[in-house]
Parts: sequence; C-alpha cells; structure tokens
Amino acid sequence: MQEADILIRNCIILPINGKDAIINAGLIATRNDKIIYAGREAKAPKIEAELVIDGRSKLATPGLVNCHTHLPMTLFRGIAEDQPLATWLTQTVWPLEAKLTPDDIYSGALLGCLESIKNGTTTFADMYFHEERIAEAVKKAGVRAVLAPGIIEADDREKGERMLREGVEFAEKHNGCADGRVTAQLAPHATYTCSPHLLSQTQKEALKLGIGTHIHVAESKQMMKLVKKRYGFTEIELLENIGFLQSNTLAAHCVHLTEKDMRIMARHNVKISYNPTANMKIASGIPSIKSLLGLGLTVGIGTDGPASNNNLDMFEEMRFAALLQKIKHLDPTVLSTQKVLEMATIEGAKALGLEETVGSLEVGKKADIILIDFRKPHLTPLHDPYANIVYSANGSDVDTVIVDGKILMQGRNMETLDEEEVMQKAQRTALDLLAR
Repeated sequence: MQEADILIRNCIILPINGKDAIINAGLIATRNDKIIYAGREAKAPKIEAELVIDGRSKLATPGLVNCHTHLPMTLFRGIAEDQPLATWLTQTVWPLEAKLTPDDIYSGALLGCLESIKNGTTTFADMYFHEERIAEAVKKAGVRAVLAPGIIEADDREKGERMLREGVEFAEKHNGCADGRVTAQLAPHATYTCSPHLLSQTQKEALKLGIGTHIHVAESKQMMKLVKKRYGFTEIELLENIGFLQSNTLAAHCVHLTEKDMRIMARHNVKISYNPTANMKIASGIPSIKSLLGLGLTVGIGTDGPASNNNLDMFEEMRFAALLQKIKHLDPTVLSTQKVLEMATIEGAKALGLEETVGSLEVGKKADIILIDFRKPHLTPLHDPYANIVYSANGSDVDTVIVDGKILMQGRNMETLDEEEVMQKAQRTALDLLAR
C-alpha cells in the first residue's frame, strides 16, 4: 500500500513525456511536492490518499509555462493601445514605469499571479524592476517563477552598472527561495538599451552565478536597423561577438532574424520565447518558428506583458502560435497541435532550464498539474484532446491547479489568494498611478 497526498482519478492524461501518449481512465498520485504515479488506473498499485479528486470529464496536463512576461504590467492593461513599439515604449510605458513604487509592483504582480493561476499557468519567466517584490507575490500565490531584474543603461553607464549590481544581489539572495519555486536570472533589456560592455559583463556575472540571462532580441525592424547602424552588425552577430550567446540565454521575440542569425543561435544553443499576441499587437511581425525548430532550437511560448497582449492566457497564445505560422508559411501542416502544447509545457521548461523539474507528468517530477474541464459545449465532442486544447479551449476552462503538490485552485475557487481583494487592490493602485 502506497500513501499519497492527492489522488486524481478517472481523468484523461496528456503526460507530454515524448511517448505521444494519451492515457484514458488515468490516475495521478502526488506525495509531498512530487508525482509518484501517472498512468492507467487499472495498472496502478494500491494507493491511498488524504484527498481524492474526481477527474471524470477532466483532462490533466502539466502546468503551462509562460516563457516571457512583465507581470506587474497588469496595471497598464488597456492604457497603451494602438501604438508602434518605439512610441509605446518612450511615450507611454517608460513614463508610467518611472512612477511605479515597489508597492505598486507587488500589487500588479499579485494580480498577475492570480490571472496566471486562473488560466492554468504554473511557471512564468518575468523580467521587470523591484523583482524582490515580485518574489514576494510568487511566494504568497504559490506559483513557480524564473525572475530576472531588468537592466537598462540608456547611455548612462553608472546606471547600468548599478542595475547590474542590484541584479546580482537579487540573484544571490533569491535564487531558490519560496521553497525552491523561484529561480533567478539576469535581464539586460536589449542591445539598443545596453552597451556591448554591459551586456558582456552581465553574461559573465550570470555564468559565475550559474544562472541564465533573459533579453529582448530582434523584436522590431526599427530597433534592428538602429543596432545595425550603430554597430555594423545584426543584434545576434553583436551578441555573439561579445560572448553573450550561451546555452543559458533566453531570447524573447526573435522576429527579425537572418538565416545566419538563426544558425548562430543554433550553434550556441540559445533558447527562444515566441510571443505571438504581442508581436501582432505591436505589429512587429511573425518569426519563422518553422525555421528555428528545423535548426534544432528550443522554442517556448510567452504572453509578454499584459500591456502588450492584454492578458496572460496561454491557451490563447497556443492558438495564435499555431495559426500565425500556418499563414506565414501558407502551409496548414506547420506546427501540429501536439508540438504547440509541448512548446507551452516541456519545451518551455527547457527554455527556462527547468526540464528536469517540470513540464511533463512523470514520476519524480514536481507535482505541477492542471485539470481542464471538458464538460463544455465548445469542447464537445472530444475526438482529439490536443486539438481541443489548442484550438477550442480557453484559460477559463481550467478547473484545478496544483503546484509543488499544493492545490492553488480547485473548482475555479482560489485557495492561496483572496481573488476579490487582489483585484480591488490592483484597481485602486492603477487609478492612483494614473493620477500621479
């Protein structure tokens, strides 16, 4: 007889374990923070648990992994609309960010954690400021996060060096905090806001600390041309020349890449976050994910911040991720539904260096599990679970969220956060911010 903390019975399981398996009449058992069984109930050993969840009409997948966001920008939702990237940054976002206090950031981050949980995201990679307050929100909400303090130089070398020092201090203090649910990275904003010297120093510090780097790359044609004019190289060529490109590098967007850029990235095993909704909204363009995958690169999916999306729904991202590639290449076979779900789970985990921990439902991995309620008109009939998830489901179809073996949401009811209180506080904070 085995003992477990949680048993999920009679569910459909998509383990995302590389075996292309769909397990019907499945059973998942967790103990402490890990999965101890995930397979057919008929083949399971005798297991007893304190809590038994009825999984009928529900589908279990690994928790979704959001590879690129700026969580506190929930406070900017609906403010910076219908603007090109340069205008969006310089005239709306950066002036607002200059007014943000650490308390504002905590409030916005808590709302982002709430929204993520409600939409089935159990892990996210964040790049922002006052990241220690975001770590507090992560700890309270119970989610898993890769947190990277933003570093911007903007022709002020002293400022850039100070922000790098603060980033290193954050990593030294917070890497592994919240019972191991927080992983630290360093995040120089981009090649057009950070000098080659600062970028090089940031990567050296990251390697010394044994952590990753997170950076915006080739997001817009305008910025691409700016970098080319300033340095005589593409962004990827510049980053390679200064030794920044490493297997620990997470590059967000990667819309405007040359074939040479892609080969360089593959040579250095750079990881990529594909952010389809934000790329559409800012009219940045559509990256060739088909080409990147063809070179063997790891590609995850991200929402970007809620000011350029405007939500944190990874189901929506999966749908757009697939559809945009089909129209770009005029090929309906590009990016199968199975591949897209892998990008939102195990491939996203690889992009964040967490593939040994999360991203699939396998014995020994962390118990980060979501249950999707398929008793919905738009999810009926069920012929292909992958198709229903990618093309039909929404974040609001997630019924239960478990992280580290702890229930964060069940029956759409939050266990770790007071939903109404978090929303009311964020609303007050956002209005106060605009009044300043």
